[in-house]
Parts: sequence; C-alpha cells; structure tokens
Amino acid sequence: MPNRLAHEKSLYLRQHADNPVDWYPWGEEALNKAKAEDKPLLVSIGYSSCHWCHVMAHESFESAYIANLMNQHFVCIKVDREERPDLDRIYLEAVQMINGHGGWPLNMFCLPDGRPFAGGTYFPPEDRNQGIVPWPQLLMRVADYFKRNRADLEENAEAIIGNLKLANDPVGATGDGFDNAQLLEAFQKLQPGYDNEYGGFGTAPKFPPTGLLEFLLAMRNTAAIDERQPQLRQQIDQMVPHTLEAMARGGIYDQVGGGFSRYSVDRYWTIPHFEKMLYDNALLIESYTEGWRRYRNPLFAAAIDETAQWLQREMQLQEGVFAASLDADSGGEEGSYYVWTPDEIKQVLGNELGESFCEAYGVTAEGNFEHETTQLTLVERDFDQRQLFENARQTLLNHRRKRTAPARDDKVVVSWNALTWRALAEAAYTFGRWDWMNGARAGVDWLWQNQVREPDSETPRLYAVNYGGEARQNAYLDDYVAAVQALLAVASKIDWIQPGASATYLDRAKRLTNSIIRHFRDPNAVGYYFTSDDHEGIPHRAKEWFDTATPAGNSGLVAIFSQLYALTGDARYQEELERHRVCYTGLIEQAPQGIGHALAYWAQDATGIAVLKGGPDADWEAVRTKLENKPWRPLFIMSDNSLDGYQLCVGTQCLAPEDNADSIVEKL
Repeated sequence: MPNRLAHEKSLYLRQHADNPVDWYPWGEEALNKAKAEDKPLLVSIGYSSCHWCHVMAHESFESAYIANLMNQHFVCIKVDREERPDLDRIYLEAVQMINGHGGWPLNMFCLPDGRPFAGGTYFPPEDRNQGIVPWPQLLMRVADYFKRNRADLEENAEAIIGNLKLANDPVGATGDGFDNAQLLEAFQKLQPGYDNEYGGFGTAPKFPPTGLLEFLLAMRNTAAIDERQPQLRQQIDQMVPHTLEAMARGGIYDQVGGGFSRYSVDRYWTIPHFEKMLYDNALLIESYTEGWRRYRNPLFAAAIDETAQWLQREMQLQEGVFAASLDADSGGEEGSYYVWTPDEIKQVLGNELGESFCEAYGVTAEGNFEHETTQLTLVERDFDQRQLFENARQTLLNHRRKRTAPARDDKVVVSWNALTWRALAEAAYTFGRWDWMNGARAGVDWLWQNQVREPDSETPRLYAVNYGGEARQNAYLDDYVAAVQALLAVASKIDWIQPGASATYLDRAKRLTNSIIRHFRDPNAVGYYFTSDDHEGIPHRAKEWFDTATPAGNSGLVAIFSQLYALTGDARYQEELERHRVCYTGLIEQAPQGIGHALAYWAQDATGIAVLKGGPDADWEAVRTKLENKPWRPLFIMSDNSLDGYQLCVGTQCLAPEDNADSIVEKL
C-alpha cells in the first residue's frame, strides 16, 4: 500500500511512495509526531536523478526488515533537495561539519525539533568491508544512544547549530572591504590547483569549474586593459581554452545528443556521472559563450549550439520553460542510454562509416565503461573532420532514442530556469540567434505571469518551483537573484530585436531587487540570508557565501548592485555594493576556490559596466556584428528616443553622443 508520499508533487518523493518505510514529507505533521512520541527524526534528502539515492532506496528503503527498524525507532522524513534547498543546505553543512564531507543521499539524524546531531551519506545494507557501518546497525546504534544519552545529543545538536550560526558571518568581514589588487592574489592562489595536463581544477571526481572560468575570463578582460600584466594574460589564455576544449571533447559532453553530464568520475573528463542537470548546462552555455567571444574556437560554438538543441529537444516543457534534470539511470543501469559498442555503431552506420566514426570517437572492443561499452570522446583533433560526422551523429541520435530513455524530472525550478534564460540571452546576442533571445524572453515573461505574487507591487514576491502549472514554495535568495540577473540579461539585449522593450524588464528587475533588500538583508550584520524574513520556521536561518553547483545568492548580488547602479545611478545600489564588498575581504584571501562567481562579478565591476544608448534610428544589428570581433565586457544596449545617434557610458561616466556606430564601438 502506498505511503503518504504518493500524494506529493515531487517526482523524487513519489519515487519512494511504495517503500515500506512510513515516510512523511517535511512539515508540521511529522515534527509534531516526533515531539509527541519523543522519537528522533531521520531526515533523508536526495533528488530524482541521483544514482546513489536510487541505490540506497533499492537496497534499504525497499527492505521490509530495514523499514521496520526505521519505522519503529524514528519519524522518517523524505526531502527533495531541489524543492527544499533551505533544508538541504542546513543538513549538508551539518554533515560536512561532522564528517568532513557530504553528498547525496544525505541521511541526517535529528532531535524532534529538527536540530541535527549525527548523519552521513550512503550506507550499505550489510558490511562490505569498505569501512562504512551498515545501515541497520547504524539505526540501532543511534536509537539506543538517543534513549541512553539524550543529554549528549542535545549538547551536540546545540554545538552544530552554534557552528552553523558562526558560518553566517565570513571571517575577515571588516573595514572598508578588499582592494581590487586582491583579485590578482586570488588568481595566484587558484593557479596551483589547475590541472595542466587535462584542464580544470583538482583531480577526480572533476566538476566543470564554471565559476572559476568566469573569473579567469573576467580577469583576462581586465588584464587586456592593463598592459602591465602580460604573464597573467598568457596564463589565462592557456587555462581557459584548454579546459573548455577538454570538456567539449570528453565523455562529460554528450557527443551524440549535446548537453553536459553532472561531473566526470575521472581526472580526464572521460566517464561522467550520467545525470544531466539544467543548471550545469545553463552555466556551461555561458562559459562557452564567453570563451567563444575571446578565443573563437569553433568547437565552443558547436557545444553551445548542440547544447541549446538538447535543451529544446529533451528539456523544454513550453517555450522558454525547462525541466529540472534527466536521470543517470535508464533500464536500471547507469549510463546505458549513452554508451556504444563498435558492433552497434557499424550496424547503424555501416561498416566503412562506422569504422571511421569509432576511430574518431575512441570506440573500441574493450570499451572504457561497464560491459565493454564506450562512452564517446572526441579523439579527432581536426574540427572540420568532426563536422563530417554531423549526419552520422544525427543517425546515432535517432537510433539511441529507441532505447529506454532516462526519466525526466518535470519540476520547474525558478533559479535554474533563470540561469538558462540568462545564458540564452547572452548567447543569442553573441551568435545573432533571434530564436534563443525569444526563448529567453518567453521564459522571463512566463516567470512574471506564473511565479510572481503581487506583480504590480514595488516588492513582488516569488514562488520557487512549479509542478504542471501549480506554483509552490516561497522562493529563496538564489531564486530572486537568478531571476533578477535573467531579467537584466534580457533587458541588456532585447532592444536588439525590439527597440524599447528593455524598460519593462529593467523595471521588473528593480522591483524584485527591492524585495531582496526588504526580505533577505541582514539589518545587523553583513550579507543576505538564504530564506526570507517571513519564511517558515526551520532549525537555522543560513547565509550562503560559497558557490555550490550553482552560484551563491550573495555572489549574484555583486553583479546586480553593480549593474543597477550603472543603469540607474541610484546611490542606494552603490551603497549596497560597497557594504557587500566588506563580506568578501576574508573570503578572497582564505577560500577563493569557493567563490568563483563572486570573484568574476567583482572583476567585471572593476572593468566597468558599459551602457550603449541609441536613438530612434540606431542600427542595433550593425552594432552587434561590429561587436563580434571585440573582446567581451558587460554591456547593455538600450534605446533612448531623446538621442540622435549613439552614446556610450561606463559606470556613471558618459561620452559625448556620436552619429557613427563604428566609432562608438571602437571605444568599447
């Protein structure tokens, strides 16, 4: 008989509806039951496309014996981390404090009021000699300790919450804030972690370093102005294209269907963890777009175009609105949808073309994955040769679609969609793609029509997710920040195809920013909270400083305040920006690897936000094509009917108007 999760909207929760575990969703019912029965909470957090979440569910949560232990000794709560990132952040940070690492599935043991005292990630159902305590044994240990040593657990929980509160205020957040020279110091601290052989940072598992790439490119554009830094430019010109090309050639990139997987399990970008997340692909479109502007590598343009096609083909729910993720598993096996054998490829393409394709994409009889299958990697170095296989890739894609496809989570996450709209708007302008710009505009219009409460208010409010047309959950800081950045991205380029349209999106961005300042700002200390001042009661109200898989909300505020000040001249935004600068003094010095997006936005602010205004006769397409061969910098194009010709402003400094587009573009 299905448990109460059968009635939930979340796909991840419904995946556990037939477990014998007496699961509750997070809420008053579960918390009140725990308090009434004086039982500890077992809060289990995951997401629908998580491979190891599925493994633990099958091994343990489907076991009647293990479920009986869980039901007898705990009140068991299932949480979709994509629906409740507020809870996920609290318990993930707690388990990292306890164990030094974290991940998903995330299993947290808590007091009846939700304060955590112990936890971990994946646990096997029996002893496998891996140094991990079996799940049933752990359950009994925790239950026994809760009964016998309650005072110790209360003390432990209080200490964890105390440490979480301390983490709200970054070390070194004093004085007037950092000097821009510290950005160079941050780069120098990051450089030793760079993988000179295979690109990226660190070793296995290796994640796409989108925030750090954005920072390096922003520094490169700053260094282009400062001729005293030739060595810096040379280093960045090696690191960025090397990493982007390595990922686009690797197995982390779907060589047949486009789009990037979550991460590579090896150092070489060869074998991915096969889930595909919307946010990764949005951030990578942005990274490759900025990389293309600087380096003009045709492989970067191909990765952008093919990933955009994948978004539209496999992720789009309606124009401009996208599903959350594709599962890593299909047919019960991870990656089986994507891998090939030489015989399969020859059967589909024919022997001669099949052999050439296998040679170009590293397909061998031995394989590089399970069961002697191969995850494709682009071995062929000549881009023109790659393009000769375009029809072959389409043929293989059509054949692959006959396989059992990975499950798609159709939940619409506002922050992830907003990242996608921003990326599409910038890519659209770079490549002259009206269809991408129209998709980005359709997305932000959908947001305003479906996810905004009180849309005419000076402080409109957002919902965080949407299930089949139903908006749910009070939005979090990252939803608001990503939405404002998407609105600003559309506002910055929409006049290219519809002069005058930018005013609507700029106005909406300003009003949502009002809501951020009113409901998320800490009036007594630096920074902004992840949850609003009227959010439901949870064990801890956190501030997020470090980027996770997505940019931290406090990072994005750097870009928002910088851009709005340049666009409006309103001193309030400059005051907030300088107040925010204080937050990053210690972080830049101590942990630059965790704040890549913030570093990028500070570097962009140092370069200066450019605003190019044009009168009624402005030829915006001519301006766009002239800009194609110029280094990238933050740029807004805006119609101004009071102007004759064009006028360029950087920050609050404006040059004299000019009639000639060529001349004004040269000044950029």
